[in-house]
Amino acid sequence: MKKICVIKGDGIGPEIIDEALKVLKVVRNDLEFNECLMGGIAIDTVGECLPQATLDCALSSDAVLFGAIGGEKWDNLAREKRPESALLKLRSSLGVFANLRPAKVYNDLLALSSLKDEIVKDVDLLVVRELTGGIYFSQPRYKNENEACNTMKYTKEEIYRIAKIAFECALKRRKRLCMVDKANVLETSALWRELCSELSKEYPSVELSFMYVDNAAMQLIKNPRQFDVILTENLFGDILSDEASMVVGSIGLLASASIGGKVGLYEPIHGSAPDIAGKFIANPIATILSAALMLRYSLNDEDNALKIENAVARVIKDGYGCADMSFVKHKLNTKEMGDLIAKLCVQ
Repeated sequence: MKKICVIKGDGIGPEIIDEALKVLKVVRNDLEFNECLMGGIAIDTVGECLPQATLDCALSSDAVLFGAIGGEKWDNLAREKRPESALLKLRSSLGVFANLRPAKVYNDLLALSSLKDEIVKDVDLLVVRELTGGIYFSQPRYKNENEACNTMKYTKEEIYRIAKIAFECALKRRKRLCMVDKANVLETSALWRELCSELSKEYPSVELSFMYVDNAAMQLIKNPRQFDVILTENLFGDILSDEASMVVGSIGLLASASIGGKVGLYEPIHGSAPDIAGKFIANPIATILSAALMLRYSLNDEDNALKIENAVARVIKDGYGCADMSFVKHKLNTKEMGDLIAKLCVQ
């Protein structure tokens, strides 16, 4: 049996995770799901956002499947005690330094994007974001009455390991890698460029290019089809991957995989959406696709990962969608969407 640590979290987290589990259970019968608390619900239940029991379960599992955490209810807490800090600590503890965020446009959903059809048609890109270093984690960081400070720092080892993953991803795709940085003003970016240029010699079939982050933000809107794999550091990746989601047209369609450490972490890129929690109108597709990534990267099960992805593509092609997919022919609620995808996985 493969052990999966399941963290449903807050808001719509439980609703979307339940549908992902439904789909996983029809494609695999050898998965053991262990549910754990994290985030606001953990604060309310046991008084801390990331209980040790949850961390122990995650570290002893084959993968972690995560929904979403947070909400206004806990915003008044000290930063280190808020639900969001639990996710940063979990990522750091797992050592998952590479965040993979695919952004693929389904041509049957072109109208979802705020961009013109001819711009977004056939877009299929992957953002590879460094996840455990940079300005979110480097020291010193502080805030006092007179000033605040955050530090952006990267070691050669941190850059090399994420760059290697990006090159490997490019090899399996269209063999184009664009490294996004701010090398004209940041020393860290200059080091990124040096190491990526050096590493590129080991991947002669991959075309390596460089782009400043401000230009990349513009180019993602102007001509997103030019990109295959985008490699970037933590802060820039956080921003650009969310921008890429709007190229696709709905954040409810985008999955993510955080890999490279002891245990992989898989989650949709959207938040907990507490305003719609309990209404069962949330789109579970991003979470279901995250489960597919879990099969691919942590369980080496490409066949069933493709089975899930193909089922999602068929659902969309047949005109089914959720509340965030405003123009589709057939509107489904959260549970109905999970039921349909699960059914198609076994046909």
